[in-house]
Amino acid sequence: MSRYAEVIVLARDAEEVMEPLTRPAPEREWHQCFTRVDDSVFEGTGPGSQECYTWVVQFTRHNWHGLLAHLESLPWPDPYSVQVLVHDEEDDCFGLWMLYDGKLSEVPFPRTSRRLAPDVSVTGTLSRTDRG
Repeated sequence: MSRYAEVIVLARDAEEVMEPLTRPAPEREWHQCFTRVDDSVFEGTGPGSQECYTWVVQFTRHNWHGLLAHLESLPWPDPYSVQVLVHDEEDDCFGLWMLYDGKLSEVPFPRTSRRLAPDVSVTGTLSRTDRG
């Protein structure tokens, strides 16, 4: 089933933790790999620093069910800095997940509503409730 979803992971000091997700791994349910985004993207200069806080991936299929659980299980050096942004094809905006007590939980945004639809989307559809 074709379905686009973008995922952005923000986390401090997580280069070592995220590095395996930048390479293919046949044992993973999903086949796409995260791309490291370093500070050169923001500066428009050279190769950037050694530190990276952002990784991005776009899924082109409805095949990333285990991603949030996998991210949740990683040994984050600074778990309080971990933020996962997810935008599914039909979402009005990105949803935000953060680690609370070791579990990735969605942070509710004002004027939004999530409709769960496992047959259509991994995370459901996030809609703005203030649309006219």
